[in-house]
This record gives sequence, structure tokens and C-alpha cells, in this order.
Amino acid sequence: MSAFNNCTIPIWSNGPAPGQFYNFPGGSSMQNRDMQFGFKGTFGSQRTSKPITTGTSVVGLKFRDGVVISADTLVSYGSLARFTNVDRVFKVNDYTILGAGGDYADFQFLKQHIDQKVVDDIAYGDNYHMKPKSLYNWLMRVLYNKRSRFDPLWLDIVVGGMQDGEPFLGHINLRGRAYENNAIATGYGQHLAIPLLREYSENPQIVLEKDQALGLTKKVMEVLFYRDCVAYNKYTQAIATADGVKVEGPISVDQNWNVANMIKGF
Repeated sequence: MSAFNNCTIPIWSNGPAPGQFYNFPGGSSMQNRDMQFGFKGTFGSQRTSKPITTGTSVVGLKFRDGVVISADTLVSYGSLARFTNVDRVFKVNDYTILGAGGDYADFQFLKQHIDQKVVDDIAYGDNYHMKPKSLYNWLMRVLYNKRSRFDPLWLDIVVGGMQDGEPFLGHINLRGRAYENNAIATGYGQHLAIPLLREYSENPQIVLEKDQALGLTKKVMEVLFYRDCVAYNKYTQAIATADGVKVEGPISVDQNWNVANMIKGF
């Protein structure tokens, strides 16, 4: 009996029997499973299960006439302090500023679309420019949509700026959960920065001036550098006021290691 009459004998060495799929060497188990059941295309789309290159905390604070958003310049590769001069706060237009923590590649993807929206505003020539609340609501829907499709953008985003002459500050996370507040921090800053800012942000009797807000932000970034193992001693800040938007930095935090000689046993 020839091999062509016996369907259990492969046509070639290590090949499939007639009517079956070939198990390609090195093929993923997902691909082999999909080929077995006759699925075509992507062989089972896989999503990013965790961030790789990440930035840590972003801090935002309202003051009397505007908003400041700060973030350090470190982007880590896992636990390795890989890139030390990366800006994570940006000017979007003359009304809006943006800070991002989380997966930096996801932020680069998202920022391309934000930049295109700014270009479209200019091209229309209708003297209309995207305001911070508009960007905040758009990002909320984008991140919620991605999360609902089990393909989230692993980001913590802080949006600030001037909305019709009033300071605006909002936060959106990877699930599309969003809120507005006078002081916002992401990542480890939620535990370390917010307690330092709460005294000023939740007391209606205290209205911060610009210089006070910048000094307080610098103090917060110093505390984060001391306590957050993936923070850095330099940061950039974006300031939005009625006069426009300005990005400053990198700014070095104050460092005092006098307490180091008290640490023993390590």
C-alpha cells in the first residue's frame, strides 16, 4: 500500500498527514491552536500584559492664576534607571498642558494623535483651540474604550490648563476612571505627595500664589526622589496661566544626605 492511500502516513518527513495542518518549528502555542481549529489572520491577538519602559509619579497643583504639572525625567526599563533625560510633561497648545506616567511607549502612541488634533485645529483656521477640559474628556473616552477592548494604554495622565479663564486640573487612569481636583498625583505620589499637598488644596482659606505653588512642588519632588526607588533628582514642570504655557527644566531637587550616617546595619 502506498503512502498516498494511507492518510496516517505523513507526505514528507515530520510533515502533517493529509488534511491536517503543519506544526511549524518555533510556532507559538496560540498560533498552533488557531491553525488546528482553522482560524486565520493574527493567530490570536495578544495584548501588552504589563508596562516595560515606565515613568513614575506625576504631580499637578492648582494655584490662584493657573496650574503646574511636574514629573521627573527618568524612564526606567523594568527596575533599571535606563533613560534619565526624558520629558514627561508637555505643552499641548497655549491653553493646555499634559503630564504622563506609566508605559512611555503607550504615551508616545497617544501623543501622536494629540499632536495631530492640534495640527487639525491650526489647519481649520477657525480660531478655535482645544481647551484642557476637551482634551480631558477625549482622553477619558479613549482610555475607557481601550480598556473595554482588553487592550489598555498603561497610562496615568494629568491634564491641566486654563478653561475660560479658570484653572483646570484632571486625572485619567488606564481604566478610563477620571476626576478633577485641586491637587493630583499619580503612582507613588498618591501616597507621598497628596498628604503634603492636602493642607493647601483642601483648605479654602489658603490660596496659593504661583511662587508658593512652585516651591511646594519642588519640595514634593524632593520627597519623591528620597522615597521612590524609581524617581530621579531632576524634573521638568509645565505652567499654564492666562498669559500662556511655559515648560521649564530640567530642575534639580535639593539633596541632603546628612541622615545617611545614622543608618546602620546594611
